[in-house]
Amino acid sequence: MTNRYQVKLDGFEGPLDLLLHLINRYEIDIYDIPVSTITEQYMNYIHAMKELELNVASEYLVMAASLLAIKSQMLLPASKLEDEFVEDEEEDPREELVNRLVEYKKFKKAAEDLKNKEVEENRIYTRPQMALQEKDEEHKPLDPGEVSVFDIVAAVQQMLKKTKQKTANETKVKRDEVSIQMRMDGILKKMEVSNNGTSFNDLFEERSRPHIVVTFIALLELMKNNDVVCVQPNHFDELIVFKMEDKG
Repeated sequence: MTNRYQVKLDGFEGPLDLLLHLINRYEIDIYDIPVSTITEQYMNYIHAMKELELNVASEYLVMAASLLAIKSQMLLPASKLEDEFVEDEEEDPREELVNRLVEYKKFKKAAEDLKNKEVEENRIYTRPQMALQEKDEEHKPLDPGEVSVFDIVAAVQQMLKKTKQKTANETKVKRDEVSIQMRMDGILKKMEVSNNGTSFNDLFEERSRPHIVVTFIALLELMKNNDVVCVQPNHFDELIVFKMEDKG
């Protein structure tokens, strides 16, 4: 058995990140969240993360419990007020969650703005202007983080659904023969032959569950090391993986 992989990446920092990802992905009004839908999608991601052998932090499970509690409250019939002079409306069970999401979104945006300023500062050099122009013409810089890990989880989840159609024996063979480092090397080698990016699905040569899981973790490691970046032109489009420029 392999140890569960502890994920700690930008864009994959907690349950509020996952909720914001779902809200953006499905174009949901943050002030009028359909709790039943968002809870279902959230639980799908939790199950996928467990299936991919990620170490799901307790905070994700706490949020899952909170969503289920809010969903239950929303399903309860509205209480009838006996006092006709009571003017206060019944509190919306979603209010606390919405306030947390709005505040978190503000801080996340501020952090992203600071990070972008830092990136721009790092791009300022004292070399002659012509040298910079030539370099820009040769390599258009990629902006990391265009795809969150949640998008990658969703893409791999689709592969796993198809994999379940195979027999149990087929999904268990050669589980421990391919290491994460070997898959990292294999991914980088495969990407060397393409200057226009590599299809995400093409990185998974085998569709057995062990191979999918190891390749997924290897890709996360490469992203964490800034060796590759994933891009998705539009929601639900196929992911494209690019090799980052060599550092140094």
